Amino acid sequence: MATLPYAEYHIDRAAVRPDHRSGNSIGEKPLSALRLAGFSAVAMPTWGASLPLALFVPQLYASKFGLSLATIGLIFLIGRFWDVAADPIVGALSDRTRSRFGRRRPWIAAGGLLFGLSSALLFFPPAALVTPAYLAGVLFLFYLGWSMVEIPSSAWSGELTAHYHGRTRVVAYQTLLRSIGLLAVLVLPTILDQYDPGNGTLKLQLVGGFVLVTLLPSLLLTLFSVPEPPLPETAPQHGFGRQSFWRAASLVFSDRLLLRVLASDTVVTAGQSIRAGLIVFFTVWYMGLPAWASGLYLLQFIFGIAAAPVWQRIGTRIGKREAAITGELAQAAINIALLFVFPGGLPLLIALTIAQGVTQGSGNLMLRAMVADVSDAHRLRTGHDRTGLFFSVFALSMKLGPAIGIGIALPLIGWAGFSAGPGNAPEALEALKYVFALGPALAHIAAALIIRRFPLNEAAHAEIRRALHQRDATAA
Repeated sequence: MATLPYAEYHIDRAAVRPDHRSGNSIGEKPLSALRLAGFSAVAMPTWGASLPLALFVPQLYASKFGLSLATIGLIFLIGRFWDVAADPIVGALSDRTRSRFGRRRPWIAAGGLLFGLSSALLFFPPAALVTPAYLAGVLFLFYLGWSMVEIPSSAWSGELTAHYHGRTRVVAYQTLLRSIGLLAVLVLPTILDQYDPGNGTLKLQLVGGFVLVTLLPSLLLTLFSVPEPPLPETAPQHGFGRQSFWRAASLVFSDRLLLRVLASDTVVTAGQSIRAGLIVFFTVWYMGLPAWASGLYLLQFIFGIAAAPVWQRIGTRIGKREAAITGELAQAAINIALLFVFPGGLPLLIALTIAQGVTQGSGNLMLRAMVADVSDAHRLRTGHDRTGLFFSVFALSMKLGPAIGIGIALPLIGWAGFSAGPGNAPEALEALKYVFALGPALAHIAAALIIRRFPLNEAAHAEIRRALHQRDATAA
């Protein structure tokens, strides 16, 4: 009896072989690019809303409506805890949903409506009603609506194809649409600043208008561009009954493969957040180039969008694990090269910024695509399909990573004597540079090490899919 590299899955390789003609274990016709773009469309407004939520909402609610920064900070902190708690609940419930419209589609539709209502209240607040309770209530609805859209749509994306490389292709389209949404909310305020600088209210309404205008058509495209796959059969002969949410959650959180992917992505996002959180300080105070502070971040983002299809092809050619490791090590090298950038060295800084943009999405894309593979392995072991719950747990990395990265970087440069303003000592500026360069570099190296022996490669995945197909056919 030969086994997969992950010892819990015992599969007879002689009886279970991938179908090389179809490229997967059950045979399927690849979805067209147009259908995949339509399915991924809802990521544009949902992710586009995340950036102004952090950049513009606290500033406007403090300056225009008189809420204290301490109160706003506490509300956002509590809201983030609610956001983290809502993800696995929504994921588990969507896994169990049974309706004539499917199990993911009802959640996305209801979540999209809730997300739209809360976005309107958040970005176009009626001045007479704005209080701490108003902001807390709106954020509660906003985070719930976001989770109801994001978690089921992510789980659905993992179910669109059983093909190992097909999943990378699906995630690449989602990443592209997310990047377009984020790019739009970066470009629109930048344009406004050229005509009406300092108008925070109009800036918030502009990005809020983008979210609301794009939400309904993108929501309809996601709901109806592709059919929901049939519900997977379980293996009743194994005796797996309907388990409680907490039992299911404990099983998912104890899955070693998922924890490895989650840890790697958390470290990746932590490194990315260090760079994002310090890039303005570095550009303005170390480089002495305040006019380039927003431009460099925008430049990096544009090349990140353009590179998403490239990394999808790389992942298809060499495998997800290998592509993720390659991308992470490349990003580490790029960040280390920042140590050779000195004040006035704009050409090298621009070149490294472009290189960072080209490589920045590699790890996130591949790791996200790996989650569906891990979910397949879990279903083979337990007899239960928990794809939604798996993606909800993986979503924690998007929230843990930035908190860890910023929580380390900002106190570290403050301890070194740096302050956001003129008059910093040369030693403080050098400390800023080293944290800005080496913090992300070490994070990317750590992320590569975490997944360097990840066992679910293409061959192992094909065996798992074939075993699931055979077991489902036997159960039927």
